[in-house]
Amino acid sequence: MAYKEYKVLAIAEGALGTLFLGASGMPLKKLEATLNKEASDGWQLVFQVLEQKRFWLFWQRETVIITLGRE
Repeated sequence: MAYKEYKVLAIAEGALGTLFLGASGMPLKKLEATLNKEASDGWQLVFQVLEQKRFWLFWQRETVIITLGRE
């Protein structure tokens, strides 16, 4: 399916949990709220990928990169 317009969003796990606990959970409520808001504006989820990035010196943090499309 070809879309006329695309939007890319990045949602990362919390920094404080990563620092103090070594890992943090993905903010599912924020992810859900973002997807619901975008869907109400006519956007559809096209693709998502989970990326791990270095956070400061010793920690790694996960980020969900979401591609949305609409006709």
